Amino acid sequence: MPYPGHPSPGYPAYGSAPVPPAIPPARQPRGLAPFGMPARHLWEIPLLIVVVALTGLAYMFAALLLVFGNVNEYILALVFAPILIWFGRGVNYATQRVNGVKMSPSQFPEGYRLVQEAAARFGMAKVPDAYVVLGNGQINAFASGHGFRRFVVVYSDLFEIGGAAREPDALAFIIGHEVGHIAAGHTSYWRQLGMFLVPFLPIIGSSLIRSQEYTADNHGYCNRHVGAPAAMGTLAAGKYMNTMVGFDEMADRAAQEKGFFVWIVNALSSHPVLTWRMWALRDRSRHGRLFWRPSPPAQFPPPGQHQYGPYGEVPSLPPKPVA
Repeated sequence: MPYPGHPSPGYPAYGSAPVPPAIPPARQPRGLAPFGMPARHLWEIPLLIVVVALTGLAYMFAALLLVFGNVNEYILALVFAPILIWFGRGVNYATQRVNGVKMSPSQFPEGYRLVQEAAARFGMAKVPDAYVVLGNGQINAFASGHGFRRFVVVYSDLFEIGGAAREPDALAFIIGHEVGHIAAGHTSYWRQLGMFLVPFLPIIGSSLIRSQEYTADNHGYCNRHVGAPAAMGTLAAGKYMNTMVGFDEMADRAAQEKGFFVWIVNALSSHPVLTWRMWALRDRSRHGRLFWRPSPPAQFPPPGQHQYGPYGEVPSLPPKPVA
């Protein structure tokens, strides 16, 4: 059940109801939908409709070809897609259950509490399971599901020796991002069935995935907005060098780096390129750019003199002189 109010972030006692973190500062127009909930990216639903329609046509075409005796591996993959997806999700979930360390009050308690807080922040009726798996130096996390179960997987390199987070706010943002995928319905079996054609749809398929990542970033931002810079710094330079990353300096380059190949790299990527992603987390006045690089506003100050305050808060601009 949704949790009323927005108390300050804190760790509840074991066994008590999880406490949702505070919402971001008031002057944050994008990222928050009505009632303070995270917003869905502008392009996500239109692109989802296009992809589901194309996938549905592919299913019907494959079934028709099968009836007329035309069989190859692609046709069989489309015809048996419902079974393949169900089987793959089941194997993935079983892998975490038998190999992963399940977060609990006694195992990775900090991560366990952060998952509870994120679920409470998004008004989820059920807290997803959460597992820690060996990262081998990789910084990653993902969300998935099987049947009625949903779960989050966090790579061990996001934690320090002893199970504590090196950057608690950054980990809260990342966990909020992954739980956000679940809250937004991205891990649904039926959604994944409708998106089966994504790997075979260049530009359109990857753009849909990027829009989902922006939506999940809005969840991470709403869960722990102060963790956004450290989380992006960790993705850019790793957990030991993230303090060397200038968040504003790197975000500024989203408007500066241009060219055909920059466009191609973003267009074919499953995640927004980091400079664009950091720009979107800083500029909360609009949705993250999906196809074209962001451009600074007309009154954008020179480098080093940012219009944006800490973590994206936009101060009031001075009034224009009257002519």
